[in-house]
Order: sequence, then structure tokens, then C-alpha cells
Amino acid sequence: MLDTTRSAGTRHRSSILVTGAAGNLGREVVDRLQAHGARVRSLVRHQTGPRPGAESVVGDLTDPTVVREALVGIDAVFLIWPLLDSAPAHHLVAELITAAPRVVYLSTTAIDDEASRQSDPIVQVHADMEALLHDAGLRPVVLRSDTLASNTRGWAPQLRAGDVVSGPEAARTAVVDERDVADAAVAVLLAQRDQLDQGLYVLTGPEVLSRADQVAHLGAALRRRLRFQALPADLARSQMLADGRPEPLVEALIAASMRRPESNCTTDHVERLTGRPAGTFMRWAIDHAAEFS
Repeated sequence: MLDTTRSAGTRHRSSILVTGAAGNLGREVVDRLQAHGARVRSLVRHQTGPRPGAESVVGDLTDPTVVREALVGIDAVFLIWPLLDSAPAHHLVAELITAAPRVVYLSTTAIDDEASRQSDPIVQVHADMEALLHDAGLRPVVLRSDTLASNTRGWAPQLRAGDVVSGPEAARTAVVDERDVADAAVAVLLAQRDQLDQGLYVLTGPEVLSRADQVAHLGAALRRRLRFQALPADLARSQMLADGRPEPLVEALIAASMRRPESNCTTDHVERLTGRPAGTFMRWAIDHAAEFS
């Protein structure tokens, strides 16, 4: 477990920039950093309601002026890259080189380090971003996260309407609670550099689950008999487009469902960083059951 007490008391109070701060994971990171007494600055694309104790900068990560403003006085950055293309990140990297904060990058466990090309566009952009940050000499700490449990929030409208979740099939993975990822990220962001024994951590949940498994766990938490219905690619594509998702994202998600291999990997890296084991998806489902009622 890393020591995160350096931001307290009369010692240096860390200033952390959190990108993607309005998202499921970003919100958890901001809350935990504030609880540790860090100064938090959020970078969000759209103005949201004020959060007590947190500054905010509104703008786009691809805008060098916005990034430059957001990085003033910052010790560390929690970086979530939101695009399916790494090319616009070159201006961001240039600003990071100038400001020289610690960079903690959220990546994916789906990366195959031996492959010349990754399985799908989502994994490819993460691999490209890792390479870009490393090649720039930024020495990022990379957190490769498995599928976040919070992704299942996208099923809420279907579960309010009935007992069937339909969508594209996906390879089984060790689904991880976003609260555990946030705890691990905060531990790295607030740790002394000499405490980090490597620049790469692989964050997984304790069990490998299919989408049908996740739906069954949600059903147990809701005390309902739920089932997952896998849709063929064309039907899944039509459904996601009808839901209003951008076409490039839909195509990337379909590619991921068809090409991404199953992963049976589980690690103890959450426990190594936070001092406690990763929580189960069942625990997440129970804690969030009200969102699906």
C-alpha cells in the first residue's frame, strides 16, 4: 500500500488536475483527492454544477490554450484521453512536457504488448497514447484498467422497461469496480515517486465475468430474474445508433465485441496500491441497485 499522507498537515499540499472529471470514474477520483486534502482542478468539456473545494476549467484537451491554463501550478495529472485518435494529443503532450507534472494515464488491460496492431480501435488508441507519452520522456505511470463496472449503467433504461438486457456480446473480463480504480489512481497521484516500484499497474476485479454473468448479478441484487440477450452485430449497431451514440464510437464498440479476445487475467495490483483487495461485481451491483429500479 502506498503512503498518501504527504498532502496533509503542514507538508506540501498536492495540486492535481483531473481530466474527464465529470465521468463515472473522474467523479470518484475528485471526491477521493478532496478527502485526502489535495487541491483539485477539474478539466471538463461542459460547465457543470460547482463542486465545493474544486476548481474547474472548461474546455477541450485538444486545445493547447485550455490545457496550458489548466496545468498552471499542477503537480500531477490524471489523464483520460477521450478520443479514438491519438494524433490530436501531440499538442497536449507538448504542454505536459513544458509543465512537467507527474502523469498518471488510464489505459486498458486489453493491450497486447506483443502485437503490432491491437484488436480494435479503442485498444489501439490506448496503446498509441502510452507510446506517445513514453516517447516524449514523460515517464507516465500507466494504470491499465479492466472493464469498469460502471459501464453497466448503460443498461439502466432497458432494466427499467423490462427484464432483458440486449446488446453485442463481449469477451469475458475481470470487471473492476470504478471505486477501486479511483482509489488506486489517488494512491499513485499522491505517492512519493520513490514509492512506485514500476510504471505500469494492471487493475482488475477478482473474478472473470461475461455480460450474462453481470446481468445475473444485477438480477440477484434487484431480486429479479434478468437475462442477457446477445444481438448480432448489425442489430446491435442499429440499436446503439438509435440510442444516439456517435457512429465512430458505435463502430469501435462493434469491432471490440467481434475482435477483442477473452481475458482470464486477474491481478493483486489494486491491493498492492490501496492495501485492500478489489471488490466484487456483486458488491457493486448491491451498492448501485437503486439506479436500476
